[in-house]
Amino acid sequence: MMKKPIIQMFFILSGLWLCFQIQAQDVYRLDLNSSIGIAKKQSNRMQILQQQLHISEYQLKAATSNFKTHVNMDMVLPRYTEDIIQWEDSLGLSFYPVRKNQMNAYLTINQPLPTDGYLYLTSGLQNMVDYNYEDRLTQISSSIGLRQPIEAFYGYNNIKLSYKQAELNYESSQRQLERAELDLVYEVSSLYYNLLSYEQRLEIAKMSYDRQNEAYTIASNKYKAGLIREVEALQMEVDLSEAANTLDIARVNLSSQKRLFKELLGLNLNDSVIIESSMVYEQVLVDVEKAVKLALENRNELKEHEIRIELSEMEIKRRKAAGRIQGDILFNYNLIGTNKSVLAIPLDNSFQDSWYNLQDRPGNFNAALTISIPLIDWGENKARVNAARASLEQNRLQLKGEKISIEREIRTLIERLQSSLHRLQLLEKNVIVAEKSFEISRQRYSNGEIDSQSIALERERLNNAYISRLESYITYKLLLSDLMRKTFYDFEKDAPIGEI
Repeated sequence: MMKKPIIQMFFILSGLWLCFQIQAQDVYRLDLNSSIGIAKKQSNRMQILQQQLHISEYQLKAATSNFKTHVNMDMVLPRYTEDIIQWEDSLGLSFYPVRKNQMNAYLTINQPLPTDGYLYLTSGLQNMVDYNYEDRLTQISSSIGLRQPIEAFYGYNNIKLSYKQAELNYESSQRQLERAELDLVYEVSSLYYNLLSYEQRLEIAKMSYDRQNEAYTIASNKYKAGLIREVEALQMEVDLSEAANTLDIARVNLSSQKRLFKELLGLNLNDSVIIESSMVYEQVLVDVEKAVKLALENRNELKEHEIRIELSEMEIKRRKAAGRIQGDILFNYNLIGTNKSVLAIPLDNSFQDSWYNLQDRPGNFNAALTISIPLIDWGENKARVNAARASLEQNRLQLKGEKISIEREIRTLIERLQSSLHRLQLLEKNVIVAEKSFEISRQRYSNGEIDSQSIALERERLNNAYISRLESYITYKLLLSDLMRKTFYDFEKDAPIGEI
């Protein structure tokens, strides 16, 4: 007597749990654009490329900052040392301990120049205490100067080329991100239309099952009335079972494709996805020359080859400069004030005396021209220059070949697109004819004018017409998406992708 209430309670709780799980699922009604938007936000690959773009952006900012004034403060607080010195005289070799403490602080203002040199201004204080002699040495100094590499005038300008390289790397990262976005759009479009295909195949399977069920009912009635043979009725039953099996397979395939689609979008596999598409298409006529021109202007492969060419030209300049005369032009003007006093005198008095000494002491001017002339390197630098030139020529040949390949690819793609459009238009008419033909055959079968084999052939023909039109539609839409990612232009909306 107690088992029945327990069983009822179990089923009630199970039903409540199932209802809760169903209500906890999110339902997404997605068209192609919303699917692409979700994928862009959730894609791990896109997030990695966005971080790479941030890295290049920061590197470009750092290279830009190389042209700006830099201010540094260097301090020693303190440096205490213990050592020994040796002294040799007529009495022999003697050793004396040395204990010192040094503190200093220097402020340096550095202004880089477009010529790869820099101007600098340095001011600072220094205090050194010798505990053995109990004295103190203080110093105040200021210095202004210029350093200019001479090879920057005829060879390699490091600051400009470093900035250019950072700029090219940033542009390359942007291009990679744009290309990855278009590849993701194509990937999402492919899975979206495949999912749509499986949904439509399920609808086709349902319609086929309903038609077969109707034919089976007619055949059963005819067999009961003695109008057809038993074998024909049995064949109708087998055909109905095959239609039911096809319908079941279509459901399984659709569920599997939905899970794959949700995985790409980063959705929970338990969420529900409803695809919103009307299978409507527009006839898009593409100007072949315009498409080729857009592809040659926008393709990342070409931009990357152009960037490599520029980097190779920079490398040639750098290699040539390494084998030429190198050196620096140096100018410096400094003011120094010093004071040596006993340790007992306060520190501020020592620095004050150093300041007075700086005012009384004339400034010091220094100028230098340092030169390094490579004499013998056994052809090392020449070989490196030739290697850089060969690399440049290789990049130019690759760029030329890539242009030819891209033009061939675009022309072939447009031919396939136009052929797909014509086939889709033809299959639209074929579906209309197949539907009318099946309806006529269905009426004839009901009237007993044709047998079950004939109606089965007509049903198969209609299913094939639906599937062929579906496949042609998906091929056409995917070719348009492929053309967009390979030209950076949406021909359906007649606008560049950046303006959509």
